[in-house]
Amino acid sequence: IATKEAPVHENVKKALIAASELDTRLIMRPLRNTERVLANPAVEKIVEIEREKGASLGIEDIRELVGGVYPRVMQEGDMDAGAWSCGMVAGLIHDIPTCKELIDRLMSEAETIIRKRLEGLLAA
Repeated sequence: IATKEAPVHENVKKALIAASELDTRLIMRPLRNTERVLANPAVEKIVEIEREKGASLGIEDIRELVGGVYPRVMQEGDMDAGAWSCGMVAGLIHDIPTCKELIDRLMSEAETIIRKRLEGLLAA
């Protein structure tokens, strides 16, 4: 979703660029439905509720903060609407390229790595 063509709100893309790998939280562990999400006030509220409820936590305790929030986040750009999935890989996102630029970059980096490794093998 961190490409120019991705049909998501610019706020989401900006949040991904600003995030580091330390800006995510694990939620819903007590429900055995763990999800990694980007930290925001709603997520901190979920973590607080989980801490208070402990093993007695039910989905109804956090439903409004986890259910149905994607349209508000992804389409409307309301970054505090609730919890939305985001991996630690956000820390590796530093720009918003086109899809072509991203694929070209990945291929170039892969080729560089492969060449360096092959040269090392051939020299041995």
